[in-house]
Amino acid sequence: MVQGNHTGGHNGHGRGAADDLPRAAEVVVIGGGVQGASVAFQLAKRGVRDVTLLERRQLGAGATGKSGALVRAHYTNVPEARLTLESLRVFRNWDQEIGAGSPGFAPIGFLKIVTPEDEAALRANVADQQAIGVETGVVTAEEAREIEPLMRTDDFAVAAYEPNSGYADPNATLFGFVEAAAVRGVRIGTGTEATAILRDGGAVVGVETTRGRIATRTVVLAGGAWANRLLAPLGVDLGLVPRTARVTVFRRPPGVDPIRRHRAVIDSINRSWFRPEGATGTLIGVEGTGGPADPDNYDEGVDATVIERCRNALAARFPAYAGATMRGGWSGMVMESPDSHPIVDQIPSVPGLFVMTGDSGSSFKTAPAIGICLAEWITGGAAKLVDLTPFRATRFAEGSPWHDEHAYGDRKARLTVSR
Repeated sequence: MVQGNHTGGHNGHGRGAADDLPRAAEVVVIGGGVQGASVAFQLAKRGVRDVTLLERRQLGAGATGKSGALVRAHYTNVPEARLTLESLRVFRNWDQEIGAGSPGFAPIGFLKIVTPEDEAALRANVADQQAIGVETGVVTAEEAREIEPLMRTDDFAVAAYEPNSGYADPNATLFGFVEAAAVRGVRIGTGTEATAILRDGGAVVGVETTRGRIATRTVVLAGGAWANRLLAPLGVDLGLVPRTARVTVFRRPPGVDPIRRHRAVIDSINRSWFRPEGATGTLIGVEGTGGPADPDNYDEGVDATVIERCRNALAARFPAYAGATMRGGWSGMVMESPDSHPIVDQIPSVPGLFVMTGDSGSSFKTAPAIGICLAEWITGGAAKLVDLTPFRATRFAEGSPWHDEHAYGDRKARLTVSR
């Protein structure tokens, strides 16, 4: 357990100059995305003096920089909903909780659409969310049309509505965490790839990087699609698969209100999700447009097939967008676990190694809470904010992969964002 020291930071080294890679640290966090930055900040906030955050390229170069950044509490399970509920508190009170930058949180309202056959499951999930304090409710198709006038509503009976959820700016959120962490003494090492997690007697003793070795007894691996490269040499196989996730941006078409931003939507019928992008665009992702890939060698763009699938899914819910102009798109990499749910744990076989991985691209919104939980665990011996037991790495070896009780659609479908 790392003991927090509340005497201050690094005597001016907080921003981590390019030549300032330390030889030792209390905690090394691997991965310069929102998860890694959140953990690093929360550790420093709790008085851990020597925290180093490593990023192989630039901050946000992985999944965070490509994230759709929806911020909603609707899940088909309570643990992830609870993480989002706690994270929403941070997004809504950023100045008090983080104190640097801004996440660009836009609480425009969020709608979850399911098939009529899934009405009972949706009602059960909403009841579970209300029981833990989520601001949500079930609305009829007619009410959903009033909430979002662009929406086609003849193919579903009810929807879930969160009036004060929405989306954030993924990079601004990351940069806010990084700035707040640096002020508290966290060293930020960009262009610094972690090449090995070192052990002695099974326990963590350091991290080898492209710029030298850092001695440490505690490592947090939040390396996204690159995690297997550091886990495999340790004999840790969590069944993780790096996969692409693709999105497209369409220009708001003529005839649509040029000022009002539409609601954020997850549409399980069309296996898609979308939200406003900038002042005049809509960003949409469709399940099944990505696949397994090498994170160092993949096409960061989108092809005509992806564009057409996104346009069709968007027009199926917002008919006015049938002729919308495509304005851009990109592909990112996420890491998928065998049950498509996150793994947040201390690896039992490697004392000192904590991981956040396998989230399948669905954990931007939970990063604030996960950062708190892991910092609590590292400094105090246990996560207090949210019970992380459901996210344990051992569930696969135990023969207990995660199955949501009230899942939507084909229970065998590998839904991630739209679940």
